[in-house]
Amino acid sequence: MAVFAGFKSKNETVVEGAGRPIIIQGPMPIEAENFAQKLDKVKVEKSGTFVFYKGKLNNYPVIVVKTGKGMENTAAATAVAIEKYNPIAIINQGTSGGHDPSLNVFDIVLGKRVTNIGSLKTETKNVNEGMDPSQWIPMDLMASEGSGSDPNAEKIRYYEGDKDLLAAANAVKDKYTKGKVVEGTIGSADVWNNEVDRIKWFHDNYGTSVEEMEGAAAAQIAKAYDVPFLGIRVLSNNKTNGGQYNPNTAAANQEYVYEVVKKYIDTIESK
Repeated sequence: MAVFAGFKSKNETVVEGAGRPIIIQGPMPIEAENFAQKLDKVKVEKSGTFVFYKGKLNNYPVIVVKTGKGMENTAAATAVAIEKYNPIAIINQGTSGGHDPSLNVFDIVLGKRVTNIGSLKTETKNVNEGMDPSQWIPMDLMASEGSGSDPNAEKIRYYEGDKDLLAAANAVKDKYTKGKVVEGTIGSADVWNNEVDRIKWFHDNYGTSVEEMEGAAAAQIAKAYDVPFLGIRVLSNNKTNGGQYNPNTAAANQEYVYEVVKKYIDTIESK
């Protein structure tokens, strides 16, 4: 684990300063540590494999969480963060792959909606009848506590982005100069889709703008605890229009999210 110079690791759960903290999530080091370096008075805490960089931004408590990749890691890290720190809001941010051919590398998608694109039910086929992913249907795991055969669960579950967080993000989008900032739908799953026809299928059927591996899991847990949530994802590549992977997008996104958080803090303190 990379630890910044001057950081101290302590096992403590009380966040310094007044106010409930804002949680900023990033899966990988390049998606979290740039933001953590911007905080003042940072202390590092670990819980399991999750790393929490606890500090201040404009004298307001902010905690950057390096969640690790994937839905399970993110769900667990989100629940731990909520139970330990009682956050006022959660922003899940990082890189993503484009689903919308009108979006380019370095463009940013604000998650007006987030959805799990890995929760699917296949149609019934017998031996030697093959498989057809284009006929798979959504499976809403939150629709029923009963069997997976419940027809009420055969629909797409969307988690809406918090309106105040969205307002803060839109208010500072002109400060981002490396691409455009748009509202859209973020799709998440423990699947890395490289088949352009499959990507187009999700774009057409789910309305996805981008895909990644964490946001919907964090949104689901935030919803369970009634914590305001927003996903913010930058396109690091886009196979639908030939956009090549650029790792510098991770830092660019964190620079933008930094402006979003400052604006959101202003909103909190003006209430």
